[in-house]
Amino acid sequence: MKLQRKNGLRAAALGALVVSGALVLTACGSDDNASGGDGGGTKPSASSNIDCGDAKGQLRASGSSAQKNAMDLWVKNYMAACPGVQINYNSSSSGEGIVAFNQGTVGFAGSDSALKPEEVADSKKTCQSGQGINLPMVGGPIAIGFHLEGVDKLTLDAPTLAKIFDSKIKKWNDPAIAKLNEGVKLPDTAVQAFHRSEDSGTTQNLGKYLNAAAPDAWKYEPEKAWPAPGGQAASGSSGVAAQVKQVDGAIGYFELSYAKSQGITTVDIDTGGSAPVKATSENASKAIAAAQIKGQGKDLALGLDYATKADGAYPVVLVTYEVVCDKGNKPETLSAVKSFLGYTASEDGQKILTEAGYAPIPAEINTKVRETVKGLS
Repeated sequence: MKLQRKNGLRAAALGALVVSGALVLTACGSDDNASGGDGGGTKPSASSNIDCGDAKGQLRASGSSAQKNAMDLWVKNYMAACPGVQINYNSSSSGEGIVAFNQGTVGFAGSDSALKPEEVADSKKTCQSGQGINLPMVGGPIAIGFHLEGVDKLTLDAPTLAKIFDSKIKKWNDPAIAKLNEGVKLPDTAVQAFHRSEDSGTTQNLGKYLNAAAPDAWKYEPEKAWPAPGGQAASGSSGVAAQVKQVDGAIGYFELSYAKSQGITTVDIDTGGSAPVKATSENASKAIAAAQIKGQGKDLALGLDYATKADGAYPVVLVTYEVVCDKGNKPETLSAVKSFLGYTASEDGQKILTEAGYAPIPAEINTKVRETVKGLS
């Protein structure tokens, strides 16, 4: 696609605005190339297959901070190929994104959990002739990051994690932790557990894992709001990661890309399989690949097995959905929504995810996502 000189300059300027996101993603290579790489989709060829269609104008979106690093790169690539479209994604939280979507102030929302029935009902006011549907677009592990001076490797299981985040385990040399880490010298340091301060799909997915894998230790229903007493709160995945990075004795949860970009050591999960499982895109993909579509009609919400014991399957995973109207999208943004989400669901768009520390959506499910995007009206 030919770009005029002024549009090239504009794309370069816009690229500068997201350079921090691009640098984060460049640092988020696979485990065998953690020192960097080419940043995946930053290659000119990554945008050569983007179909801009008749998209134009401004497209606003908001929601999940879990997908921020992927969204930054997607937006950069798309706007370089389609300079007639300006996409503004506000990385806030899943809860805020759905509120904005149902208020009709954004073209789509990012959410780390599928719409609830009451949220679908609310969406009908905005979608008018249709309703909000869930399109799985980004998969990946929820890394459990920790900062413990003198300890660079740690294994935990679901019951122990539940007790840590429920403020039942208060010291790092607690017998339950020591039993899982024979030979590791654990200090008598206070546990500083950090959680999200705002409604978050990442919180809800962690809750689903703890609820499924440690039901006797985690009695809380999986909700977007943090349910347990105690602990310390921080805003966004970036805020939790920043606190874990700087506080000795800290532990928190966030997407793998945040752990990689900030050099945070992550916990290996003892699932009861043959060996503890590391938080990697590949291991998360093994868990997500077993997901089943549970949504009805055009809705593609997934059912995940958080209690999996399959060898090499990392169980603490999330899938971020792009929430859109199946019908009744605003005419002024419909073309941009279809064009942009068509790119993010494309082979090129999904390929970026692995290079960025995420996991692509399984091909069989992704094919249905592409078909659904084409049929949006």
